[in-house]
Amino acid sequence: QIHLVESGGASVQAGGSLRVSCEGSRNRYRYSEYSVGWFRQAPGKEREGAAAIGCDGSTTYAEAAKGRFTISKDNSRKIVFLEMNDLESADTAMYYCAAYRPLVCRATMSQAEFRYWGQGTQVTISA
Repeated sequence: QIHLVESGGASVQAGGSLRVSCEGSRNRYRYSEYSVGWFRQAPGKEREGAAAIGCDGSTTYAEAAKGRFTISKDNSRKIVFLEMNDLESADTAMYYCAAYRPLVCRATMSQAEFRYWGQGTQVTISA
């Protein structure tokens, strides 16, 4: 069983930057074997993928995130970061991280694949 804890959410002005973190629990498992994704859910909208990183280090981004968001993974610390730049009001959402252990390493934002989910961290962008 893996527990994920997000942190770093905040209220930021449009155009600003923010880094959110997703830390995996310290119990014994090989974090390097897990793919991790960041998802977000704005009020009144369905949850959607923002970025994901495969256990092989490959990455994928939602169109809205390309060029502004960067996902990275530190296996030794069991933590994944999502660096967000040039933030817009449309980025306001609850951000969740999720993880799963794939048979084949790849970056995917298919939510059905992800077994473990965190509780979320709120990101609010003000004009």
